[in-house]
Amino acid sequence: MTSQTISAAAAGTWTLGDLTVNRLGFGAMRLPQHGEAFAPGAVPRDRDEAIGVLRRAVELGVNHIDTAAFYFSALRCANELIGRALAPYPGDLVIATKVGPARDRSGAWEPHAAPGQLRGQVEQNLRQLGRDHLDVVNLRVVGTDPVADRFGALADLRQAGLIRHLGLSNVHPHHLDEALAIAPVVCVQNMYGVGVRPDQAALLDRCGTLGIAFVPFYSIAGTGRAAGAAAAGPVGGEDTAVRAVAEAHGASPAQVRIAWTLHQGPHVLAIPGTGDAGHLADNVAAAALRLSAGDLVLLDAAGR
Repeated sequence: MTSQTISAAAAGTWTLGDLTVNRLGFGAMRLPQHGEAFAPGAVPRDRDEAIGVLRRAVELGVNHIDTAAFYFSALRCANELIGRALAPYPGDLVIATKVGPARDRSGAWEPHAAPGQLRGQVEQNLRQLGRDHLDVVNLRVVGTDPVADRFGALADLRQAGLIRHLGLSNVHPHHLDEALAIAPVVCVQNMYGVGVRPDQAALLDRCGTLGIAFVPFYSIAGTGRAAGAAAAGPVGGEDTAVRAVAEAHGASPAQVRIAWTLHQGPHVLAIPGTGDAGHLADNVAAAALRLSAGDLVLLDAAGR
């Protein structure tokens, strides 16, 4: 890509309820460690490096950070790094977190929280982030079981003032219906990207119709991550098309994947994550990458 002022604002904005964010945000999952998140024996990231990346992200116009209390390594916790780097928080910064799953001190996953346990998880996020309320809390779901009881518990915490807005993560379409019958939903986070989960397109479109943000995760990793090939990177046939488009624009494949995500609709947000300052700048620069209609046809066809 040609040299230019790098700013997350180049992707435009969207509103999460009454909170306006730049559509190019930041995912904090990789901040606590090097390599694949949640991998056994992951090496903790240097504290100053992680703090520097967060501060640089805000300098580059990022005002939407996605995190969770279960994003931690042996020595680092994403929420605490965010608090250390950015508090007192900028007035326009929106921090979205997730509840539902939990990990014990060894990093092993525990059973998902029951409705009565969700307040404890919300309060854990509040303590770690040093806040008196959470901007957005997403209920992270595994499987197809109903979510009404759990989402209802979060709606009660919203009424109590601990949460400003609610969202969903890793859900099926019927989960959105259940949640909307209880309280407003401002965002849906699901796996989606070039060649990854094309079945999500209908839910993405429905979110747009309803004015709900659709926030893909693992959109840079491609089919390698979707297939469970943990750090192998993109391996699907779509990668050839991604590289061809990248070469035509003088961009990286990761930048093309981010740009494709942002081209899926004005309500689609991107939250690429990294613990490296150079990769951060590259990711944010993708906010200004405009793909042609021909590029999109090529990428869409290759990703089917």
